Amino acid sequence: MSLHLSTVILPHRRWHEGGRSDWTRAEQLGFHAAYTYDHLSWRSFRDGPWFGAVPTLTAAASVTERIRLGTLVTSPNFRHPVTLAKELISLDDISGGRITLGIGAGGSGFDATALGQEPWTPRERADRFAEFVTLLDRLLTEDSVSYEGDHYSAHEARDIPGCVQRPRLPFAVAATGPRGLRLAARFGQAWVTTGDPKLYESGTPEQSVRALRDQTDRLSDACASLGRDPGSLRRILLTGFTPDRARPLDSLDAFVDFAGRHRELGFTELVLHWPIPDTDFAADEKIFERIAMEAPAQLG
Repeated sequence: MSLHLSTVILPHRRWHEGGRSDWTRAEQLGFHAAYTYDHLSWRSFRDGPWFGAVPTLTAAASVTERIRLGTLVTSPNFRHPVTLAKELISLDDISGGRITLGIGAGGSGFDATALGQEPWTPRERADRFAEFVTLLDRLLTEDSVSYEGDHYSAHEARDIPGCVQRPRLPFAVAATGPRGLRLAARFGQAWVTTGDPKLYESGTPEQSVRALRDQTDRLSDACASLGRDPGSLRRILLTGFTPDRARPLDSLDAFVDFAGRHRELGFTELVLHWPIPDTDFAADEKIFERIAMEAPAQLG
């Protein structure tokens, strides 16, 4: 598979004060996809502007024509499969079948308590995630679904006419643990990772590559256990959270070197954060645009 370059645009700008232009520019630059985070608020952006993922993607779909769009990622922290399925089917229709659902188990951040609940334990997050993905898969592929689980229920939930993309829009499942990797192997059209978070502060790029190689090997094992060809699952790296941090965006050569090392691990898509000044995602916009336009040709 060829290596795609994509971007993730955080929903922190008012639509008519720069938000719209980011999405249209992403398409002009030739990115394969443009994603956004699906949070109620996030880290250092918590006390500033932050907009909803689904309305943002709906607006982006209305001003673009070719670029794929999606979440990176949605989680069960504040979503229910029944209502999410209806929104996704609508979004897939509006976009003309250009939506990818990035989906993960969620964490213990702000989303975990915003609805007034206690944060779930890691085990409960994993249990809910497995049920969430299983039910969502049915809701997006069947006209009517009834389901009674430990955490989620559906009673004759109607999702007609279904997705434009058949049998449903693709899932990009974020996972690193054994249960999540099995979910990716079973339900995913793609797998997403940010690397090993334990290495972010004090690890080295070489250690990160070894950790990512281990993750990809375990993903292949999960596919094999289900009788699935590991090569049929696209592999996505959301950059910016490995020990390299933003250094690959320092120059075109630096990025090509970074991308080449990760392509050798089997990654088929690298996602770059759209530059945001005075944040962890700060980058020279001219270099960023040059990478978007010139790196694909150098990577072949």
